[in-house]
This record gives sequence, C-alpha cells and structure tokens, in this order.
Amino acid sequence: MGRVLVVAEHDGATLSSSTARCVTCARSLPGSAVTVVVCAADAGAVAAQAAQIEGVARVLKIENPANTHPLAAILAPQLAEACAGYAHVLGPSTTFGKDLMPRLAALLGAPQVSDIMAVESATRFRRPIYAGNVIVTVEVAGAETIVGTVRTASYAAAPNGGKATIETAAVSKGVPTHTRFVTVSAPKTDRPELQSARRVISGGRALGSAQGFEMLYRLADKLGAAVGASRAAVDAGYVPNEMQVGQTGKIIAPELYVAIGISGAIQHLTGIKDARTIVAINKDAEAPIFEVADIGLVGDLFEVVPQLEKLLA
Repeated sequence: MGRVLVVAEHDGATLSSSTARCVTCARSLPGSAVTVVVCAADAGAVAAQAAQIEGVARVLKIENPANTHPLAAILAPQLAEACAGYAHVLGPSTTFGKDLMPRLAALLGAPQVSDIMAVESATRFRRPIYAGNVIVTVEVAGAETIVGTVRTASYAAAPNGGKATIETAAVSKGVPTHTRFVTVSAPKTDRPELQSARRVISGGRALGSAQGFEMLYRLADKLGAAVGASRAAVDAGYVPNEMQVGQTGKIIAPELYVAIGISGAIQHLTGIKDARTIVAINKDAEAPIFEVADIGLVGDLFEVVPQLEKLLA
C-alpha cells in the first residue's frame, strides 16, 4: 500500500480548503493511505480540522515556535525529515505550495511533478502546459519518493466525516538561521479568500481606475463573493497583484465567476476554465470572453453594475 503525505496549508487557526482538495488527489493514488502533516507553532486546532477530512488516516503535528509563519526555508528541513517512508508527498499548487514543495524536493533529492490535474497510476500524472491549451502525461520512474503540487481547481474538496488519529512527529532538524520572518503586508478584508471562494467577481482594465473597482467591492459584498482582477488591471495599478486571476495569477474554480470589463485573454481564461458558471459583462460583443461564458451581457459596465446593485438591495 502506497503511503501519501499531504502538507497542510493553513493560517495558524483555520485549515485551507486546498488541503482537502489535495486529499482528494491523494486518494486517487492506487492503494493510498493518506497522512496530513501540519507545521505550526501550536498545531492543535488545525490538526483537529485535518483529522475530520474523510479519507485521512493519520495527522502528524510538527510544532515549533519558528513555524508561526509559513516560511519555506524554515518548514522544508523539518518536512524532509518527516517524509521518510512516504511514496508521495503532495502540497497545493498555491502560493504556499509553489514556494515550499520545490525546496522540499531539492532537500529530498526527489523529482517533482507540478500542477497535477489527474492521476493515472502511482508514477503517471496529467498536467497542463502552454497556458492550459495542452495536457501532457508525465511519468516518473525509479524514484523512492515523488513530490507533487496539486492543481486544486481540478479536484473537489474531500468532505468531512473522518476520525483520523493525531500524533506528534519528533523532528530533530534545527531551524535554519539564514531566513527569518520580518513582516507581512496584506489588505484586510472580510470577503472570502480568492482561491477558495464559491463566488468570484473580477474586473478588468475597462474599470478605468482603483475607484472603479469600488463598484465591484459593493457588488461582491452583496453576493458574499471574493474579488479578482485581470492582469491588465493589476499592471495598471488598479488593484494589488494578489488579486490577479490567470496563468500568472491564481487558478480558481468557483461555482460562479463574473467577469466585468474583461476581454478574455488566453492567460486569463487559463485561470477560470474550471469555473462551473461564467458570466461575462462587456460592451464589446466580439470580446473573446463571450466564447467561454455561459451567460453574456453586452453593455456598458458603468450602467449595468449599478443596476445589478439595485436589484440585489
């Protein structure tokens, strides 16, 4: 039976839904027994949440004061020691996973498969390339351990209902001193996190300014949605880059995606192709976004969005 280790993503108190999506991927490996590892200063609360995921057999806690902030340089040496005996080590293909997993693979001397979207066997995986226009099958042979990042948009989150055992892992590796946490700068919002939100409203350069996005924020608050943006809007300085959706931003799979003033460049469409329902609002009837939209409305966003706000009041 193959042993699979899933590295949990969390904020210190709440487990990210990306972890449950990774568990779904892990369970598709032949004969897999899934363990989730939680690195934190105090891992109790997050470990308890991980233990409830259906399909998880065991949860390991790696507790260290240095793990308060998820720095790859700090976490990777500890995880490398905990990985002994596992055939696969998986993490989400999010900012967290893309930072951590390659460093972990290097410490293990193991191959990495990035953006796993389907498992064909214990050594064969499918992943997208060329902005998602081509799907390739890759095979890893002769490796004791395979490290992978999971394209979370390709997997549904495993439901709760599990009762995994929780254990504390004894890790002897010292914490590196060459890297330390200084500060984090991120906007505070009560809206859902973009990468895991069920509803997302995104704006493009057609909004014209940062002030233009205020309309989207109000609309998103009425719908309980997260707010994203096209690369053009980010490059123009209307919003910070953590809001970017697309090949060079976040890959998302919400139940509802509303694209407002977004033309539909291929790199943006790569980030939303797994959305269940896509709604597009654009004054250009020939905009490429309408080719993928389930519902399209040709109109001036500065007229349409206020009308939507009134209807939702």
